[in-house]
Order: sequence, then structure tokens, then C-alpha cells
Amino acid sequence: MNPALLDFPESFDTERLTIRAPRLGDGAELNAAIRDSLAELKPWMPWAQALPSVEDSEVNIRKAVALFLTREDLRLLLFLKGTGTLVGSSGLHRIDWTVPRFEIGYWGRTPYAGRGLITEAVGGITAFAREKLGAHRVEIRLADANVRSWRVAERAGFGLEAVLRHDRRLPDGRLDHTRIYARIF
Repeated sequence: MNPALLDFPESFDTERLTIRAPRLGDGAELNAAIRDSLAELKPWMPWAQALPSVEDSEVNIRKAVALFLTREDLRLLLFLKGTGTLVGSSGLHRIDWTVPRFEIGYWGRTPYAGRGLITEAVGGITAFAREKLGAHRVEIRLADANVRSWRVAERAGFGLEAVLRHDRRLPDGRLDHTRIYARIF
């Protein structure tokens, strides 16, 4: 079956979060979250080297909506339940529907860091991938130097499978390793 024909929920809740697909008009809130978090994102995210305009963020959201509809990439936004406050972004990326296999990426809005929200989101997204999308494998790939990020993977129950040495360049040009965590179902 063509993945574009797959029907599944575009929103679900965890204990404290509403996790949903992006919608037209989310660009301004995404931009505000990036603005709040740019200093913490810059060392790890190539796209976070400069603050985008609100218009750029809306274009980014609209592209994410299109990719979600075609099931090529499933960006998910993280909102505090019942508030509409965007606290991060995540999603299921680098999808192989023949397995099915997904990679979770994530970042959290700085003022909400340290509350376990990203770990909660990763757990919820992993359950969604397994229960609604039939995932047999969910993985997280991240920079070895990004200790906070790999701690999230570990708290969410992912096991370290490999460390690929000298596998990536960080945005500042330094050479780093890639840690690969996975959960198998």
C-alpha cells in the first residue's frame, strides 16, 4: 500500500502533552520557541545557526504539513496539554515503511527544559509508532557530545546499539561521533 493512503491520528496526548501534526498558522509559535531556544539549539542543529523570520517558520511548517500528508516525514509539535504553548518539536523521520522503521528527532523549548517533557514526548511518540504505525524499530541518532540528548534516549528506554566514530560534523565544524539508540518491537 502506498503510505500516502495510510490513515492514523494526527494528534494524541500523553500525561502532560498534546502531540500533533503541524498545521497552517503554526509558524509564529514555532518561531517564538526557536527564538527562546536558539542558543541551546545552535551547537547541535544546522538549521538553528540564525533566527529565521516568522515568514520562514511558516514556510517550514507548510512544508512539514505537505510531507506529513504524503507520509514522507511525520513532524510532530509538542504542546502543554490544554494551553496551546509549544514546548518543543519532534517527529518520526527517515521512514522506511517496508519495515516499518522510524527515527525520532527532538528538541525542547529552553524555558521548559528540565521537566521531563521531552522524555515524555519520546515515550509517547514511540508508543504511537508501535501501536498506530506498526513500527518494528524506532531509533534515535544523535551527536555524542550532546549528553543531554542521549540522556533523554536512555530515560525513554532506548538501548545504545552503536557509536559511529568520526561520523558527523557539528555545526561549528568539530568532528564528532554519532550515537545510535534503538527500541525493537
